[in-house]
Amino acid sequence: MDKPEQIRNIAIAAHVDHGKTTLTDNLLAGAGMIADEGEATRLMMDTEEDEQERGITIDAANVSMTHEYEEQNHLINLIDTPGHVDFGGDVTRAMRAVDGALVVVDAVEGAMPQTETVVRQALREGVKPALFINKVDRLISELQEGPQEMQERLMDVIGDVNELIRGMTEDMDNVEDWTVSVEDGTVAFGSALYKWGVSAPSMARTGIGFPEIIEMERNDQRLELHEQTPLSDVVLDMVAEHFPNPLDAQPRRIPRVWRGDDEAELARQMQEVDDDGEVVFMVTDISMDPHAGEIATGRLFSGTIKQGQELYVSGTVGQNRVQSVGIFMGGEREELDRGVPAGNIAAVTGLRDAIAGSTVSSVEMTPFESIEHISEPVITKSVEAKNMDDLPKLIETLQQVAKEDPTIRVEINEDTGEHLISGQGELHLEVITQRIQKNQGIPVQTGEPIVVFRESPQDASREVEGVSPNRHNKFYITVQPLSDDVVDAIKLGEVSMDMPELERREALQEAGMDKDTSQEVEHIHGTNILIDDTKGIQHLNETMELVIEGLEEALNDGPLANEPVQGALLRLHDAKLHEDTIHRGPAQVIPAVRDAVHRALIDADIKVLEPIQNVRIDVPSEHMGSASGEIQGRRGRVDDMFQEGDLMVIEGIAPVEEMIGFSSDIRSATEGRASWNTENAGFRVLSDNLQREKIMEIRERKGMKLELPQSVDQF
Repeated sequence: MDKPEQIRNIAIAAHVDHGKTTLTDNLLAGAGMIADEGEATRLMMDTEEDEQERGITIDAANVSMTHEYEEQNHLINLIDTPGHVDFGGDVTRAMRAVDGALVVVDAVEGAMPQTETVVRQALREGVKPALFINKVDRLISELQEGPQEMQERLMDVIGDVNELIRGMTEDMDNVEDWTVSVEDGTVAFGSALYKWGVSAPSMARTGIGFPEIIEMERNDQRLELHEQTPLSDVVLDMVAEHFPNPLDAQPRRIPRVWRGDDEAELARQMQEVDDDGEVVFMVTDISMDPHAGEIATGRLFSGTIKQGQELYVSGTVGQNRVQSVGIFMGGEREELDRGVPAGNIAAVTGLRDAIAGSTVSSVEMTPFESIEHISEPVITKSVEAKNMDDLPKLIETLQQVAKEDPTIRVEINEDTGEHLISGQGELHLEVITQRIQKNQGIPVQTGEPIVVFRESPQDASREVEGVSPNRHNKFYITVQPLSDDVVDAIKLGEVSMDMPELERREALQEAGMDKDTSQEVEHIHGTNILIDDTKGIQHLNETMELVIEGLEEALNDGPLANEPVQGALLRLHDAKLHEDTIHRGPAQVIPAVRDAVHRALIDADIKVLEPIQNVRIDVPSEHMGSASGEIQGRRGRVDDMFQEGDLMVIEGIAPVEEMIGFSSDIRSATEGRASWNTENAGFRVLSDNLQREKIMEIRERKGMKLELPQSVDQF
């Protein structure tokens, strides 16, 4: 742990069911941490009951192991991440803690939509990829391929992954060439289930290549194959040889994830992995331990973290005291009597104010960039306790859930006693509610899943006047739609109010905003921007806070159905304010601004947007018609159909709302022979003939009046 040049921090990431957790078991057996028995399907990293029942990874799990390479012992800190799209938040957070990502791809299925997402998450964090092609045994035993066909298929997979890497690194500045290749040794092949693997260096060492493998697989000599070329050696050698150690990685990664002063002493300590420096710790995961309470896991960029230290947590007041320090071994946490030095992944208790994404440090400092999640919550369920006595415990549990998983939004409505959880998909919410019942023993009732909508202006509005209740203050506002590029830049965190003004201006202009507008940005709320176009108005500075408050209220509850507004550019052109502070207080300014914003949005032809998903279905050709019918029957559209091997692939998009219950329908339509994948694809405008009906439905659900404002005439 004290020799950063011998540490490797890595994550294993892939599409669901491509074999990440089985591969991790192999590596643990190879490192001598679990017994090496029979086939490797122990799933050591799936420690929760529900993970073992469903056969998928839900939480990212950490483990540390050692491996000898070229007569040097290496410490490998590994994070096994989930592949299912609903738990993508865990993958994004894991990438912040590591320097290398081992991307696993199924030899038969090839690079899939989620493979693309995890590669993008790694590259955006400045994490170096390497490739492991799994399930090669299936090419021999199931598809009966010879050496030539096999080689062509494997080269295709490598080509696809490299195309993804090239496409994503084009726009990034000063990135080295990170494409993977067999000759360089950054690609390995094998079977995690039967525990054998090969790579160019291993073939040179053991003399076992594809012809020998095909022969041994066909003669059922899998055990000998595992003994002669064990998978764990091949993969761990690749990790030790090709992944950067913290000394190589931190100088490159710190400028990407930290916006502080790069001349400061603190920046030097982080880039040099200085274990005598100030403590800088980035929390990437919070988990609960029944005995020790909350455990914060994360990457230590500088300093040494020890028991009893008083540390600051970004965004909170005061300090937290470290109770214990340790490292993770799968489900077990090993406490250490000594400190953990820079460059390691540590598990710390006692940081009660920390949430996933906090910066923890011994001096007050600029926090790290917030971790950007690629998709946002699109589906909501209400949760109620069956017994009123359990209510306080339920509220406490929901707050804990929100702390552990930032991709979940929890809204607790004190008036109606209703609690809403929003997440990435049906499975995401199902797992959370199951865990509340099992782990906390609280019987709960859940409502039907509800989809989250948005409202967005489609046109430019005229100038609208908002008048305060006492008639003494007036505000003049217009609204127009923001371009998609600007909205994307805000979503990806490339533009925010925390940035220095100059950087923000440049980022907005790069996304296509004109120069004058980008200089007058007063406030960003969600994906909406307020521009201050006023000239020399008295008292406006002190009233601005109230204007922003009124604006945020109006944007959180849009005029059509109280759904959040997105993609609006609002301009404040002029304001007439009363001389006397008493007559321009919150009770006057907030309603005036709120009213003006809503009327301007209606004038800008505001419409309801619905969340949509990309859908990919792999199905035998005889069931192709019924499978594409499932998409079309759900107001979806089919964009592409092509053949891949012996399967037909159907790609298209469909609204999230119509996809509820999709899994049981597609199974019965294709006799259970289809495999499918969905991925959130943002929002699109709901078609005009459905607008009015949908607005009324949402208003009724929320208990609002069923008449729309009179000025709404666009439907």
